[in-house]
Amino acid sequence: MKIEHLLFKIFNKNDYNSRIMKIYLCFYNFDLSYIINALFFNDNTFHKIYLDGGKFNFIYQLPQIIYSTIISIIFETILSTLALSGKAILEYKKKKIKRNIVQEAQDVLKVLNFKFIIFFIFTFLSLIFFWYYISCFCAVYKNTQYHLIKDTLFSFGSSMLSQFAMKLLPGIFRIPALKHRKPYLFTISQLLQMIS
Repeated sequence: MKIEHLLFKIFNKNDYNSRIMKIYLCFYNFDLSYIINALFFNDNTFHKIYLDGGKFNFIYQLPQIIYSTIISIIFETILSTLALSGKAILEYKKKKIKRNIVQEAQDVLKVLNFKFIIFFIFTFLSLIFFWYYISCFCAVYKNTQYHLIKDTLFSFGSSMLSQFAMKLLPGIFRIPALKHRKPYLFTISQLLQMIS
């Protein structure tokens, strides 16, 4: 859990990831959730807000929150592979035969530098787009800002909680599998671990 979950990664000092990158990734994921929710607002949503008298209708917004949560998790997984260096460094440390240790270290650094450059170019350009779109959206639809912020908080929170649940789910199956010697439960826990 300390290695894989985004919020726990920030406070973990024992991994090989930059804390600044982890914090940046967390803020970027919030921004991503914000823009995805804004992109899901359409005429039907505005009409429903008008019919409800401006009140927040959680049931109506629930599909939008679920969709934005799924999209945010997918993007967070992709961006984590670009932004975090811990797995590459651990793979380098696990190699038993180290003939050209300096050359292999330089190769790992080249790959990490390339990934970081791609990450920062992509996030910088996308943040410019996010800023422009959200500024226009909030200027035109002033009365929906409250709904947009609530949707964003729900989807960001649910993405954090769903990641938490996905990391705990393999353990829920593994403990009874080991305790009662049920090989099929152990196989299910391994499959869930690969997915999460």
